[in-house]
Amino acid sequence: MKIAVVRESRPGEHRVALVPESCEKLRRAGFGVAIESGAGAAAGYADDAYRSVDAVIETDPQALVQSADILLTVNPPANRDGRSVIDWIRPATIVVGSLMPVRNPRQMEALAERGATAFSTDSIPRTTRAQAMDTLSSMSSISGYKGVLLAAATLPKYLPMLSSAAGTVFPAKVFVIGAAVAGLQALATAKRLGATVSATDVRPEVQEQIESVGAKYVGVELEEDASAGGGYAGELSAEDQQRQREMLVDELARSDVVITTALIGGVFAPKIITAEMVRSMRPGAIIVDLAADGGGNCEVSVPGETVDVAGVRIMAPLNLPATMPEHASLLFSRNLTNFLEAFSSEGTFEVDTEDEIQAGCLITRDDEIVHARTRDALDALVNEAAS
Repeated sequence: MKIAVVRESRPGEHRVALVPESCEKLRRAGFGVAIESGAGAAAGYADDAYRSVDAVIETDPQALVQSADILLTVNPPANRDGRSVIDWIRPATIVVGSLMPVRNPRQMEALAERGATAFSTDSIPRTTRAQAMDTLSSMSSISGYKGVLLAAATLPKYLPMLSSAAGTVFPAKVFVIGAAVAGLQALATAKRLGATVSATDVRPEVQEQIESVGAKYVGVELEEDASAGGGYAGELSAEDQQRQREMLVDELARSDVVITTALIGGVFAPKIITAEMVRSMRPGAIIVDLAADGGGNCEVSVPGETVDVAGVRIMAPLNLPATMPEHASLLFSRNLTNFLEAFSSEGTFEVDTEDEIQAGCLITRDDEIVHARTRDALDALVNEAAS
């Protein structure tokens, strides 16, 4: 089977779905691999690096997609120079990438109409067996790391405690909301930089993980279970939301840096920090809203921008993994390669809907959207348009 990779066309995207290391591995597994010229340049992977592992370099993206049995992509296929990449896909082509299907139901509808079999690697179940294929986790780890660096570069004080002839300055207080992959990496990074770190999460079972990276767990006793299963958080009841707000007011008021990472079901961001809470924080404090791609956890966040409210800066960066494209591409590529190899034999990928991993991340097949949450998202859009 022929694997194709084209240059990503989303604004600000610098990653590539496949790096030379993975091309070599997939070729040894029996696949053919073709890359659009320049697809890896923004991530530091030149055409010659792909040629050195016998990947074919092609200059016509439309012809490349039309000839592909498997299309690997970082984001949902988008328009190129006013032309739809999805329209180039042949029926029965296998599309694999971080499609974020619940956020992009119209693109999933278009893939279904083309007859593509689409797998979204951000929907892979969070199990031990699937861990090496999970692009959401590997990219979230980068976001957590980079988010702390952004805060440290913006904060008008040191992160660590430092002693000098002029006296000692005490470490900054970093508070993380949401202790999944991004949150835990943010905690570990802030701890390494010398900050005093604490975190909260609606899933009390993560307390041990928070403490394992040297942070203090801060939580409230919930009346209802807020775990959505599969390592994801669900939505709190109204009563539990009020108790959480009361706890947050105290924590935010004494924090220098707040990192928010909370997503419901790994997709949409609940509003956790109100404008009133922001105004209660000390001037010079920083909020880094790492859930901006899902709408943001802070009421005053503006996705993609930094705003100032009463002397508190709220940063809401989008697509942080793309700002570290070399390693982000390397990890993403390894995830996709692990997924393909797990279900392939002699260069042929086998669709197996009985397998829990494939069943969990299969979005479209046989001209239909088969992923329930994506169908629901599309129905909601249709109903909204009709009302």
